[in-house]
Amino acid sequence: MQQNKQILILPDIIHLLPDNIANQIAAGEVIQRPASAVKELMENAVDAGATEIKLIINDAGKSLIQVIDNGKGMSETDARMAFERHATSKISSIDDLFKIKTMGFRGEALASIAAVAQVELKTKRLEDETGILLEIENSIVKKQEPIAAAIGTSIAMKNLFFNVPARRNFLKSNPAELRHIVDEFIRVAMAFPELFFSLTSNGQQVFHLDAGTLKQRIVQLLGNNYNAKVVSVQEETDYMNIYGFVGKPETAKKTRGDQYFFVNNRFIKSAYLNHAVMNAFDSMIAKDSFPMYALFIDLDPAQLDINVHPTKQEIKFEDEKIVYAFVQSAVKHALAQFSITPTLDFELDASIQHLDAVSKPFTDEKKSTATSSSLYSTFTKKNQAHFVESKSELRHWKDLYGEPKGVSGEQSAVSNNLQNKQGNEIFTPLNPQPSPFTSHHSTLTQIHNTFIILPTQNGYYLVNQQNAHERVLYERFLLAVDGKPMATQQSLFPITIDLAMADAVLLNELLPDLQHLGYTIEPFGNNTFVLQGTPADIAEGNEKAAIEKMLEQYKHFSNDLKYSKREKLIRSLALQQAIKPGTHLTEKEIKNLVEDLFNCTTPNVTANGKPTYLEFKKDELNKMFGR
Repeated sequence: MQQNKQILILPDIIHLLPDNIANQIAAGEVIQRPASAVKELMENAVDAGATEIKLIINDAGKSLIQVIDNGKGMSETDARMAFERHATSKISSIDDLFKIKTMGFRGEALASIAAVAQVELKTKRLEDETGILLEIENSIVKKQEPIAAAIGTSIAMKNLFFNVPARRNFLKSNPAELRHIVDEFIRVAMAFPELFFSLTSNGQQVFHLDAGTLKQRIVQLLGNNYNAKVVSVQEETDYMNIYGFVGKPETAKKTRGDQYFFVNNRFIKSAYLNHAVMNAFDSMIAKDSFPMYALFIDLDPAQLDINVHPTKQEIKFEDEKIVYAFVQSAVKHALAQFSITPTLDFELDASIQHLDAVSKPFTDEKKSTATSSSLYSTFTKKNQAHFVESKSELRHWKDLYGEPKGVSGEQSAVSNNLQNKQGNEIFTPLNPQPSPFTSHHSTLTQIHNTFIILPTQNGYYLVNQQNAHERVLYERFLLAVDGKPMATQQSLFPITIDLAMADAVLLNELLPDLQHLGYTIEPFGNNTFVLQGTPADIAEGNEKAAIEKMLEQYKHFSNDLKYSKREKLIRSLALQQAIKPGTHLTEKEIKNLVEDLFNCTTPNVTANGKPTYLEFKKDELNKMFGR
């Protein structure tokens, strides 16, 4: 009996993805957030030969991103083809990939945008009588018709990620996304100072950048404080050219943010080249500071490869060592040329050669005349620079540590007393109960206006007043954001604060939390704020600089992902508002600070892990002296 064996034939399982799904997958690499679309659309406008580029956004780019330019425009066929994957006018062969001079070249941007947003395109060429209107949704053309339009292209991207809700959920808050958009806008606008750019957000114009020089564009984008504090860099060779500006050492900040590298007008990120600039500033700035620079490198496109990353912000050089050495030497030369760094000049000044001291010899007759003068006779041996007295005069060394004659100890303390404008003490106790650490001693001593000596039964504590105050402020701010708002001290005269665009966006984001911490700050036009009140426990003085430094410190903490937004803000404020070394404190202020410190939940360290005090025990001290 034969059994019939049935063979199960499975169908083929490999198939081509539909175009809209393939485009959505590609969009995951190209369009990561609204700022990515802004970058691609603005670069396309630059490639189109536009002289005026306008960027309009609503809801931080989530509901609308529109770029309007006066470039070449497109024909009807080109307008349709532009939304196909890998469709581009920038390259035609593999050889073109290594001589790219345009911003875009991959042909994925518009196709990716059309896959995850609703797109409306209006375009018209100079030679055409009418323009073209295209409406595309989910990679499908919904409408195509002729319209009346201005020469150039207007492309509007609406409702980003409307068909990919999961991607939309990963977007940050509006202020955070707006900061990213501003960053991309600044990079493109700085690369092309000869073009007009504008940025409008929610109907309010944020940037209006007229065409001008590179320095004018830097000042427009980064703030007027750089107007007189930048040094020009200009070097030309057969291999490459470099030009731009670097900030003087005094403009260095604790955070990154004002560092821009452009290669063939394309913004790049390069830790390698950044290291070259930092080396050029060696010993001129603190190790944890970063100088401002906007440097442009012109190089043969054949000497680099830009097709290594979807964002096109990472490139590879054929010879990185040459570029590194060139950047470092160019920056060093610029700093030396403008007398920022000390230099040795081996060239003789012609005016010096005509002085009598050089042209006329010093004869014996002139020597005898000079030695017989009254000036020479008063210049005794003891007062000469090379004289060394054999007999020591250190017997009066105790006088170096006494009070100045005619000044009592009370007068000296009064002269150094630091109070706010109302005459109140800097410190007010957190807890009126006396600290167990201070109940047994009567005297607290401040030394070098930096440290406080706190005697104990077994030795003493050496307290760092800045770290201690930072700890106290940190815990006060924690209580404030947890539901116990701090008291506000209203300013008699409100203070106007003008910020760079990026800092203004950041401050807008932090305003609700700053209200809990005792600050009263209100927006007042473009990038301008009015400070009407400060925390009552904070001494008054240069509130504008304090806010700016707080923002810089916040950006510094932003690099650490483990901190929440509020935690970053609290740490920034505590670090900024803490009293600095060299500040004299009254006896009452010292006592309040020490009591507040030991009433903290963690009095021994700051929020950043720095010690607030060191303990010296009596036994250890005796051992130091061999007892």
